[in-house]
Amino acid sequence: MSIKTYNVKLNGKVYEVEIEEVKASQQPTMSATPQAAPASAPTGSGQAVEAPLQGSMFNILVKQGQSVKKGDVLAVLEAMKMENEIIAPIDGTVSAIHVEKGQNVNLGDTILEIA
Repeated sequence: MSIKTYNVKLNGKVYEVEIEEVKASQQPTMSATPQAAPASAPTGSGQAVEAPLQGSMFNILVKQGQSVKKGDVLAVLEAMKMENEIIAPIDGTVSAIHVEKGQNVNLGDTILEIA
């Protein structure tokens, strides 16, 4: 039995998924834990882009006032020795950056906002 880890991008957010490989004679176990959908409604001066998992900000690739398009890589989050790209969910302008390179973040923390 082996466990493989994959990154899955869904609606512009990257999620880490672990899949356990089982033999035909084994009964698979279902242990998925549902998570609340991340809030994507605009807040204050723009749409919040949140951390998809706990980790450390490896790099921030945009600056405040920079124009971005949906799908652009905004930042890179390092978690469990893997680099995870944070993708722009909408077209717009970066209105605020709430983290710094090297800063630790938790699941759901606001990384930046796009107006």
